Amino acid sequence: MGKKATAKKRAPAKPKPGKKAPVARRWGEREVAAAFTRWQKASPHPKGELEHVNNFTLLVAVVLSAQATDAGVNKATRALFQVADTPQKMFALGEEKLRDYIKTIGLYKGKAKNVIALSKMLIEKHNSQVPKTREELQELPGAGRKTANVVLNIAFGEPTLAVDTHVFRVGNRTGLAPGKNPLEVEIELDRVIPPRFKTHAHHWLILHGRYTCLARNPKCPTCLISDLCLWPDKTL
Repeated sequence: MGKKATAKKRAPAKPKPGKKAPVARRWGEREVAAAFTRWQKASPHPKGELEHVNNFTLLVAVVLSAQATDAGVNKATRALFQVADTPQKMFALGEEKLRDYIKTIGLYKGKAKNVIALSKMLIEKHNSQVPKTREELQELPGAGRKTANVVLNIAFGEPTLAVDTHVFRVGNRTGLAPGKNPLEVEIELDRVIPPRFKTHAHHWLILHGRYTCLARNPKCPTCLISDLCLWPDKTL
């Protein structure tokens, strides 16, 4: 009889080229408090960058901002809000004319349909007022959880945490609030951020992701929280 064949040991899988190492751990209470204290000192009263004249135009601007830049939305809505700054005026404008105002924004046809539909719903169901609950806001056409959280925060001062692409990146990259999807990151942010920072936390995180913690070539050398950040590939 021949020798028994011996099973070869499988070598450990090599990491794929370009694969970044995951964040080793999460921030503790000290790091969270330190980061938000620094952001607060640098910008005590941060504001959203979407231009609006009232709660209705804020809602419309946020709906239009999905998969679009705030600058691009502002460019289109400056003229729009001069002629349609209430649900009645927007509904009267109609979907076809609305398209002309927002055609420079991505997915403008679907967004025009949603804005007219949500205007109608506000008139018929909410006495032309923007509702103050997340559930009611999410019932509006084109308004998901992120939209609802932005409106609740900016219009009504609620300590809600809207997770867009910038906040998602900052939460995962730094170790502040790792999560596999926006909802997981939102829940973790709500858990770890001290109440005294929550009203403005949404804005600080967005601004940090938009201007410092960029998707490509983040500005780590000038970052206020570089010493706290757990990202292993800092551009120092």
